[in-house]
Amino acid sequence: MKFSIGAPLLAAISFASVILPATAERILQSTSLNSCQENSGFTASLFNVVYSPSEGKAHVNISAISTIEATVVFDLDITAYGYSIIHTTIDPCKVGLAGFCPMISGKLGDPFALDVSPEATSGIPQIAYDFPDLDAKVKIYINATDGPQAGQSVACIEANISNGQTVDLVGVKWASAVVAGLALASSAFLSGLGHTNAASHVAANALSLTSYFQAQAMIGLVGIPLPPVVQSWTQDFQWSMGIINVGWMERIFTWYQRSTGGTASTLITQADQLATVSVDVQKRAVDLASRGVAMLPRSVVEYGSNLMKRVNVQTDYGSYVVYGIQRVAFRAGIESTNLFLTGLVFFYIIMALTTLCVVAFKGFCELATKQGWLKGDTFLEFRNGWRTVLKGILFRMSLIGHPAITILSLWEFTQNDSPAIMVLAVFFLLTLNAVLAWAAYKVIRIAHRSVALHRNPAYILFSDPQTLNKWGFLYIQFRASAYYFIVPVLGYTVVKAIFIAFAQNNGLVQAIAFILIEAGALIAAVVLRPWMDKKTNSFNIAICAVNFINAIFLLIFTDVFDQPGLVTGVVGVVLWILNAVCTLVLLLMLIITTGIVIFHGNPDGRYKFMSDDRTSFMKSQSQLATTTELDALAMTARGEKPGYSGLDLDDDEDSNPRDSLYRGQGSGTNSTRNSHHAPSHYAPPRSPVDPINRTASPLNASNVSIARSQNNASPANAKPPASPSPWQRGAGYDH
Repeated sequence: MKFSIGAPLLAAISFASVILPATAERILQSTSLNSCQENSGFTASLFNVVYSPSEGKAHVNISAISTIEATVVFDLDITAYGYSIIHTTIDPCKVGLAGFCPMISGKLGDPFALDVSPEATSGIPQIAYDFPDLDAKVKIYINATDGPQAGQSVACIEANISNGQTVDLVGVKWASAVVAGLALASSAFLSGLGHTNAASHVAANALSLTSYFQAQAMIGLVGIPLPPVVQSWTQDFQWSMGIINVGWMERIFTWYQRSTGGTASTLITQADQLATVSVDVQKRAVDLASRGVAMLPRSVVEYGSNLMKRVNVQTDYGSYVVYGIQRVAFRAGIESTNLFLTGLVFFYIIMALTTLCVVAFKGFCELATKQGWLKGDTFLEFRNGWRTVLKGILFRMSLIGHPAITILSLWEFTQNDSPAIMVLAVFFLLTLNAVLAWAAYKVIRIAHRSVALHRNPAYILFSDPQTLNKWGFLYIQFRASAYYFIVPVLGYTVVKAIFIAFAQNNGLVQAIAFILIEAGALIAAVVLRPWMDKKTNSFNIAICAVNFINAIFLLIFTDVFDQPGLVTGVVGVVLWILNAVCTLVLLLMLIITTGIVIFHGNPDGRYKFMSDDRTSFMKSQSQLATTTELDALAMTARGEKPGYSGLDLDDDEDSNPRDSLYRGQGSGTNSTRNSHHAPSHYAPPRSPVDPINRTASPLNASNVSIARSQNNASPANAKPPASPSPWQRGAGYDH
C-alpha cells in the first residue's frame, strides 16, 4: 500500500529530475538542527553538515549544549515529502561515535568528520542527489537506556536535508524579467509608430503576465509553511516586487536605518558570513507545533493574534526561525529591516530609468530627423506630445509597482524599523494609491461624459491622443464598456496586500482570504469578460484559474485538513509543475505574438476590429496613409503641431470644448448658407479616422467670429443634440 501511495510522487520526481540539470558534485547537506520536543536535553544554535558520497565522509560543524548524562540509543527516521523511507536504531557505542557513548553534559563546539560506510551510502536512492529542493528530513529521538530516565526520550532533534539543487535560478529571473520588459517596450515602440491597435494588444498581454509573476511572488510572501520547491519557485519572481539584492545598496540602507534611530538586523551576517547561528526556513506547519511554545514568537504567545513586532524569531537555544516575508528576505540575502527600502528604492530607480530612456529616445528622434536618418513623419506624434506620453508611461509603471509598494508599506507598519522609514511608508503608500485612485476617477468621468454626449464611452476615451496616451494605461486593456474595471483591479490588489502584510502570524486566515479573493476574481473574469477581445479574455481567465488553484494549495499547506505529509509533498510538487508549465506557455505566447506583430507588414491588420468601435476612433497608421492638404492647412491656421491634436478632450471643466466645436461648425454653415458666398469645396473633410472634424476649415471659424460679433440669434448658436454622430453604435449603447 505504501508503494501505491508514493508512486505518483515518484513519477513526478523522476520526470522533474530528468528535465533539470544536475551539478557535477553530488552532496547532501543540512544547515539547521531543531528541537522537536519540550525540555529537550540536546539543543544546537549552529549546525552545518555536508555529506559527499565521493569522499564517504560527513563534515560536521556544530555548536550545541547537552544536559544528558546517560547511555543512549538513537531512534532515527528519515522522511522524504512526508513519506518514511528509512527507520532504524543506532547505538553510538557500536559505531564509535565519540562524545555520545555515554553522553555527558557540556558544550560541543569543535568541527569534526564522520566516516560513512559504503553500506549506508548504498541505501540512499540516486534520485535524492538530483531532484531540486529536496523535501527530506531526519528526525532523531535520543532514548536513555540507563539511569532514572531509562526507556524515555530525553531529547528530540531534527534536521532538514537538501542536495544543493534548486529551481531558484538566476536564469529564470532574468528570462522572465527581460521578456516582460521587452514586451512593454515593444508596445511603446509600436504605439510611437502609429500602430495603436497592435500596441494595445501587446501591452495588455505584457501587463497580465507581469501581474501573474507578482501573484506567484505573493505566494512566497504569505506566512504559510511552504514546501522547499514552492519557496524556491516563488523566489524566482520576487524581482517583480522589487526584492533584489545589491550589496552596496544594502549597506546604504543599513546605514540609513541606524542613522534614523533604528536597530538593523544582522541575521544574514551571522548566518552566512560569520556562521555563528543556524536559521530554520519554515516549511511545514507541524514543525512549529511540535517544538512547542519555545519555538513560537513571544508576541504570538503573549498577545495571541496581535500584529508581530519587529524581530527575527529566535528560539530559546539561540537559532532563528524565518517565515513569510522574512523568509523571502532571508533567501534573497537581504536583512529583514532593509526589505522595505529595497523594494521602494528599486521601484523609483525603474521610474527614473524609464524617464531617462523616454527623454533620450525623444532626443534621438529629433537628431535622426534632422540628419535625415528618419523620415519627417516617423514618430511624429510621440515627438510632439512626448511629455503626455511620458506621463502615461509613468502612470503605467505606477500601476505595475502598486502591489509591491502597497504590501511592503503595510508590512512596514508592523515592523517599525525606524521613525524615518515609517514616515516614508506612510507617504508613499498614500501617494501612490491616491494617484491611481484619482486616475481611475478621471477615466470614469471621461467615459461618463462620452456616454452623455455620444452614447458610447469609446468615443472620447479612444479618439483623443492626449486622453489615450495619458490615461489609456487604465482602460485600454479592457473593452470600452468595461472602462470601470480598473477599480476592482486596484481593490483586488489592496485587499490581498492587507492580508499578506497584517496576517503573517495566521496562515489559515491568509489561505481562506486568498481563496475568497481569487474565487471572486475568477468569477468576475468568466462572467464579465472585461478584456478587449476573446484571446485577451482567455489569456487572463487562464491566469485567474491558476491563481485560484494556487490559493487552494495554500490552504492544504496550512495542514488544516491534518493530511499525511506525503499529500503536502505531492501538492508542493504539483504546484511547482503547474505554474512552471503555465509560465512557460504564457511566455512563449507573448514572445511569439510580439515577434509576429513587430515583423508584420501591417501590425494593426493582424488583429480583428473590436466590437466597441475603438478602432474607428483611434488614430492608426494603418488606417491613415497620409494627411490631406486641407487637414494640414487647417492645422496651420489653428496653430497646432502636425501629428498631435490640440483639442483636449480630457477636461474637467463643465463646458466641453466639443460643444464650441459644434457651435462653430453650425454657425459657419448658417453664415455660409445666408451669404451664398462659400463654395461647397470648403466644407471640412469627414474621415473615419477623425470623425469629430478636428480639422475644421478656418473659413468656418472666421464665420463663427462674424456671427458672434453680430449677436446672431439664429438656431445655429444652440447646442445640437448628441445623437447625430455616426459613431454611436457598439459597446451596448446603441439604444
